[in-house]
Amino acid sequence: MSSPLPTEQEPLSVYDLTMGIKELVETRCSGVSVWGEISNFSRPSSGHCYFTLKDERAQIRAVMWRSVAERLRFALEDGLEVNCLGDVEVYPPRGQYQIVVRRIEPRGLGALELALRRLREKLAAEGLFEPGRKRRLPLFPRRVAFVTSPTGAAIRDFLQVVERRWRATDMLIVPTKVQGDGAAEEIARGIAAVNRLSVPIDVIIVGRGGGSLEDLWAFNEEVVCRAIHASRIPVISAVGHEIDVTLSDLVADVRALTPTEAGERVVPDQAEVLAYLRAQQQRLVQALRGRAQLARRQLDQLASRRVMRKPFDLIHDLTQRLDELSTRGTRALRQRLRLAGRQLDGKAAQLEALSPLGILARGYSVTTTYNDRLVRSAAELNIGQVITTRVQHGQIISRVESIDPGADPAANV
Repeated sequence: MSSPLPTEQEPLSVYDLTMGIKELVETRCSGVSVWGEISNFSRPSSGHCYFTLKDERAQIRAVMWRSVAERLRFALEDGLEVNCLGDVEVYPPRGQYQIVVRRIEPRGLGALELALRRLREKLAAEGLFEPGRKRRLPLFPRRVAFVTSPTGAAIRDFLQVVERRWRATDMLIVPTKVQGDGAAEEIARGIAAVNRLSVPIDVIIVGRGGGSLEDLWAFNEEVVCRAIHASRIPVISAVGHEIDVTLSDLVADVRALTPTEAGERVVPDQAEVLAYLRAQQQRLVQALRGRAQLARRQLDQLASRRVMRKPFDLIHDLTQRLDELSTRGTRALRQRLRLAGRQLDGKAAQLEALSPLGILARGYSVTTTYNDRLVRSAAELNIGQVITTRVQHGQIISRVESIDPGADPAANV
């Protein structure tokens, strides 16, 4: 067939017509650039991306193969305006034309900037940047690990600073790529490997020298940020740039503007430490001297007191005072005994006056029945009843012969 489309006198099958249109379109529409808004976006398990590019007046189907989609640094989604470069093709099974995208970037915003912004929003929402989770660095680290390129200027500058400031820290270099494909994964594996070491590491430094946004992109990758967040060891981010801030800087416990500054922050300055120790030594000496002088004055004051000059005088005074108190106590005790004796004699006389035996001595008697029940009235007795009469000396047993209830006792007195 000499031309893509046959004449009207030559009927064609649908397939032949479609293939003719396909050849015509793909010949004329190769390497076209188009912009539009993404809609109906989908990405099945194959990894290919399917979506529609549209504006206010038209739309076109678009497809991006997995090999292209895997290199994207930002996520495609509905509503995103993009610039696309690709080839227009015809899909014969449906008779539809579509653009096969070879390159895509956000409209009005670079792909890296968009990816950085969206990943930053995602990680911030998960709390990876929260100040409350930042850990303090140890003052005197024993071992420090630096995850970086072993051939870069960053590690040389860092080691020079550490050697000049503090030599009591062991350094472990974990070699990794710091830019290019696979760099982020190597950095993340290096951080995880340091956390698994049997030898305890006090601080991890992650960084490199300066460069463009593309050069530093590995430190904006999600895998690196999550490795820093998961580290049980404090992490310093030391990417060599002072204006831009990478996501690693935000996740790390401490941000250093350069690897040189990281060296200054991770170890103390030996000169400053020695100066501090000397100052503390002087303060300690002065404090000890002051305490010694105060103790000497207090000792002199104690030595000048009478108790220290004549220690037995107080004992003698107390002994004399004790003798005086003993004499007074003995005298007072004797007086109390005499008084108590007189009081006892008076009470004894009162008891003697009230005693039944005393009454008997004065000529009275006490009469009781056989069961020792006191007889108070003649009416209590019966004729023939045995009674006992107690006198001062002895007792009389008698039998009642007669009873005179009306007799007046006072008549016999």
